Amino acid sequence: MKIIIILVLVILFLWLIGSWFFIRNIEEPKYEVLSKKDGYEIMEYESYLIAETTIDGSYEKSFNQGFGIIADYIFGNNTKSQKIAMTSPVIDTGSKSDSEKEFEKIAMTVPVINKVEGNDRKISFVMPSKYTIETIPKPNSDLVTLKEVPARKVAVLRYTWYSNEKRVEDKKQKLSEMLERDNVETVGDFYSAFYNPPLSMPLILRNEILVDLK
Repeated sequence: MKIIIILVLVILFLWLIGSWFFIRNIEEPKYEVLSKKDGYEIMEYESYLIAETTIDGSYEKSFNQGFGIIADYIFGNNTKSQKIAMTSPVIDTGSKSDSEKEFEKIAMTVPVINKVEGNDRKISFVMPSKYTIETIPKPNSDLVTLKEVPARKVAVLRYTWYSNEKRVEDKKQKLSEMLERDNVETVGDFYSAFYNPPLSMPLILRNEILVDLK
């Protein structure tokens, strides 16, 4: 029994360390915490670039499908006309010669953003800050669009553990009630952001509910 307990503790420790190690150097958008409120924070984000896709469907199905579409883009399904450094992974589909078409793997960044607009869900990845809308490799798929998000102030409710549709909606309602309590005016719909890859330890998961402020 002691051996089993020790093995379980070792596995949990390695899971924790692995989950932390994977995300410790992942880039995220630059922001400043302007104030800490009772239950949430007011932040100011600098502008950043996103790759986005629109999916129609249920929460889990659309999120997984959208995640896969954007992941396909950042892992190489994109075009770039200029020469790519040898340190970058390069893949050639064979549709054009090496001198005509190359593919660049874009570094993973966080968060993954989930917005609901009517019956559609918009899933987006934040792109590395080294790119601009002019320099970032363009997606091959017309399902992926690139967009600049302007600097803005947001209210943020942070929480941990796994998310599902009901939990996300409950957190949105909670943030909405706190903002109403504090007479904070918002702009647009609430949306959610997720900072950890699949299989991360739930205790260290960073999830957020956000809404833009006037």
